[in-house]
Amino acid sequence: MIRTWYRRLLLSYFPIFLLTVTILIFASFVFINDISRMETRKADRISTSYIVDNVDRTIKEIELSVLAAAERSDAYKRYFNSNGQTDRGTIYAVAQSLRNLTDETPYIQSIYLYDRKNESVLTETGLKDLSGFADEDWIRSMVSGSLPEGWQPVREYQGEFAQRTPVRVLTINKGMPLPFGSEGMLVINIKMSGIEQIVDSMVNEQLSFLTILDRDGQTVYQAHSDNEGAKNGKQLNTIYLERLGWTFSSGIKAGNLFGWVSVISYLWVAIALGTVVCAIIYLVYVTRRNYKPIQVIMNRIEGHQIRTMDHSTYRPDEMKLIDGVLEDLINHMTDYDKKSRENLLLQRSKLFTDLLHNERLDNAVQRMEELSPLTGVHSSSRFSVVLSEINRYEQVFQDRYTRDDQNTLKFALMNVFQELARGANLQGWAEWISTDRAAILFLSTGNDEEMTEKIRIFAEKCRSWVEQNLRISLSFGIGPVVASPDAIRDSYAAAHNVMQHKLLMHQDIALVEYGEARQPLIETYKYLQMIAEFVKQFRMSSGQWRERLEEIFTAFEQDFLQDDDIRSLIQAMLQMLSREVAVMSEQLQDELSTEKASIQLKRLEEAESIHKVKGILFEYLTGLFRTYVSASETKSYRAMVNEMKNYIEENFANSDLSLKHLSDRFQVSGKYASYLFKTEFNMKFVDFVTELRMKKAEQLLLETEYSLKDIAFKVGYANAITFGRVFKRVAGITPGDYRSLHRGRPISRT
Repeated sequence: MIRTWYRRLLLSYFPIFLLTVTILIFASFVFINDISRMETRKADRISTSYIVDNVDRTIKEIELSVLAAAERSDAYKRYFNSNGQTDRGTIYAVAQSLRNLTDETPYIQSIYLYDRKNESVLTETGLKDLSGFADEDWIRSMVSGSLPEGWQPVREYQGEFAQRTPVRVLTINKGMPLPFGSEGMLVINIKMSGIEQIVDSMVNEQLSFLTILDRDGQTVYQAHSDNEGAKNGKQLNTIYLERLGWTFSSGIKAGNLFGWVSVISYLWVAIALGTVVCAIIYLVYVTRRNYKPIQVIMNRIEGHQIRTMDHSTYRPDEMKLIDGVLEDLINHMTDYDKKSRENLLLQRSKLFTDLLHNERLDNAVQRMEELSPLTGVHSSSRFSVVLSEINRYEQVFQDRYTRDDQNTLKFALMNVFQELARGANLQGWAEWISTDRAAILFLSTGNDEEMTEKIRIFAEKCRSWVEQNLRISLSFGIGPVVASPDAIRDSYAAAHNVMQHKLLMHQDIALVEYGEARQPLIETYKYLQMIAEFVKQFRMSSGQWRERLEEIFTAFEQDFLQDDDIRSLIQAMLQMLSREVAVMSEQLQDELSTEKASIQLKRLEEAESIHKVKGILFEYLTGLFRTYVSASETKSYRAMVNEMKNYIEENFANSDLSLKHLSDRFQVSGKYASYLFKTEFNMKFVDFVTELRMKKAEQLLLETEYSLKDIAFKVGYANAITFGRVFKRVAGITPGDYRSLHRGRPISRT
């Protein structure tokens, strides 16, 4: 296939790739230029700082050396403490010291002392009057206070000898005697030419410039006197020297490398912008040319969706629409494949169910060839159905595993059945027919006895492997081999029948002979008679109840009852026993309560054989029998009834008399007391008490003049209203009418 579209895309967007790389290169140049400028500024600041430090250190050393010499020498102190008579030796010593200091430091122009008291000046050449001294004007300015003490601005200084031209000096004055004297001052004049030499030696004359400004912004010194280069250059750094109040401004002179680098950087930026514009124009042009194939696709899509697009205001872009159409197409194909697989599985499962129940078996052989995993099926093929059930499904399987784990294990069981069947040279088809039961349809090869033995061995291997590896207990019911697909139902019915008798199987694998599928009807009346006889023996405290229970379980096995029937009969037996003996005591009521009965029934549900069921039931009934016998021996039935009757006849007038009162008095349950009255007197406790109270009330109404309220209290009622309502219900008339009628008085109507 010719890759035209690939080449067109490559030729279309490859120039854009080149342009993008070019832009990145331009950007890197700009970045490098910025770094270069920053490094240049950094280097200039370092060199300027070094110059400032050298200048500051030089003048500081000069100041400290002169002050140290004046501090060490006693001649200075004697000079200012002479009280008007200065010793010539002292003058000579001071002058000699000033001369030595001037000679030692080439940066010092001159040093002199001014004596405020004598108006005299002592220089290195000797003592002089202030009047006529070369620096007289400056000294008087200092004395008058117009100039502050310390470092002074740069000034013109005229030396002692008239032939000398004025020089620029940097002056500092200190009060004498040290450290804070007021009798005079020490003046140090430093040559500006020395400071300028320091600056010039550290400034590159060709590349950089340095300008020094004083506090007033006036230029103190311009390095190398290149005013034009400094004026048009790029100022990079400014450093302030606090000691002198000077500002050092440094930078790169005009026309040097730094300026060219900046210009080139801007040029690269302009080139990059132009490249971007060209790339955009070219991209638009190429896109318009390559849009034609997409336009053809869009025309075909819109032809199919024109109605939808006409009724919709939303118009997606072309690529989104194409992507949506492709996605819908893929989804439809995926859904179709999924539904096809699901439909195949449903058809297979439906065929399996139809075979088990002998329903809709038209073309059964053809359908089995198309849908089932069995091969070589024909109308005379022989089959056998095996049912496999998970034991204690609800109690163990559902409680132990989550829903996802259950599905996984069931899928694993299907695979185990298929793999072991293939290993045994059996053709099997397994399907789940309920939540806890799977059916396996085997295609018989060979005679029936060999086939049945192979299936039994297969079931044993499955049961053993699953129990060891998956920790799941299985039971198998193996149906007989039948002659055709139409007879599969008979094999399934036989296997289903045997699985209903798991308690009586005595093993996890049961073989069924042909014709055992029919289930005999349960003789309910016979079992109810046996249960009634068992309850009677139990209630009579006779030990023969155990024999009756053994007879019941023997009948279960002889009649081969289903598991559900056995459990239903046992539940009915426990309910009948509860009705007969629970009223004997509160302890029996508790033992036979709904909650504890449910616990016992749950244990019986979990039992996997008839022997375990019988063991659990005998254990429970033995404990219950001991409790019943103990309650029966505690108090005689007849004696208790007579004692209760006598107590009620003596205390019926007590308004607190009730079943609870009797249960507390005779230590029996309220239900048992009610049961005794119902059994012995054929009437309820409430009716018995009411009868006694009404008889006494009739006597009081006829023989006394007590008010109705008093009579109500005397027969056990809290108020006359309740008494009147009960009396009318029993006698048919109100107490007042009764009294009037039986005494021959007219009945008053109010």
